[in-house]
Amino acid sequence: MQTRTLGSSGLEVSAIGLGCMGISQSYGPSPGDRTEMISLLRETAGRGVTFFDTAEVYGPFVNEELVGEALEPFRGEVVIATKFGFRFDESGRTAGLSSRPEHIAQVADASLRRLRVDAIDLFYQHRVDPEMPIEDVAGAVGELIRAGKVRHFGLSEAAAATIRRAHAVQPVTAVQSEYSMWWRRPEEEVLPALAELGIGFVPYSPLGKGFLTGTIGTDTEFSSGDIRNTIPRFDPSAREANTALIELLRRVGARQDATPGQVALAWLLGRAPWIVPIPGTRRLERVDENIGATEVTLTPADLREIEEAAAAIPIQGERYPEHLERLTGL
Repeated sequence: MQTRTLGSSGLEVSAIGLGCMGISQSYGPSPGDRTEMISLLRETAGRGVTFFDTAEVYGPFVNEELVGEALEPFRGEVVIATKFGFRFDESGRTAGLSSRPEHIAQVADASLRRLRVDAIDLFYQHRVDPEMPIEDVAGAVGELIRAGKVRHFGLSEAAAATIRRAHAVQPVTAVQSEYSMWWRRPEEEVLPALAELGIGFVPYSPLGKGFLTGTIGTDTEFSSGDIRNTIPRFDPSAREANTALIELLRRVGARQDATPGQVALAWLLGRAPWIVPIPGTRRLERVDENIGATEVTLTPADLREIEEAAAAIPIQGERYPEHLERLTGL
């Protein structure tokens, strides 16, 4: 497995990571039991993937517990990223944002227990809290770093100005935001800022929540509880219009002996050497397919074709329903 370093931080991880959220939520009922998901995570680590992404809010809490149990035998060999930034009501449901310094410290202690680690490798603010100055958030994580409970600080879905303010207080190792061939807003301001500051970038949903794999058609039906039932971009009419992007990926992939998903990931990897995508999956064959993207080298002609063709394909549908989009800091 190829490795990459997230910015100037020195944090080295596999070139492809694993987003673990979908193992526990958002994509309908899990196809297997806990034992099978633990096996998936261990098989993934055994294949050389060293970067795993989770969060306290996934579940909530159960995803961290599962990741912690699964990766305990690989302690010291893998990098686990988790996140803070939400508060919960008495029933355990999310009840808004909170990045108060005392709350961040409490979350860190709880995540350490669930992940079964001595220090959190990468601790992201999950969403920017408009009620808490980002300088205070960065300072709180800096204290956890000095205490040895956290190794690296990260931000998720933060705007360039917010990143700069946080970085001035506590160096930011990585920023995680959605980024793929069908969501390219980070290119406008975030990616240039990261390049300037020496910060790594971790695209989540790099395969467009599965759409860019080419396995989702206009007649695909999602199970109950699948978040894609609520996302405008997955409305059947939007899917039909967006199929032009899949045809482009298939055309380029045919020359590279690569799947559409591998082309989409290879395109991301080629954007900058400090970009590390974290596609999620519950299936080992998809893990293998995603890892295979590291062996795909897109030629200058491929890249020109992708840019010219993609510019002529207006992506239809918003990426999130309005209430979720309001949580982003972009």
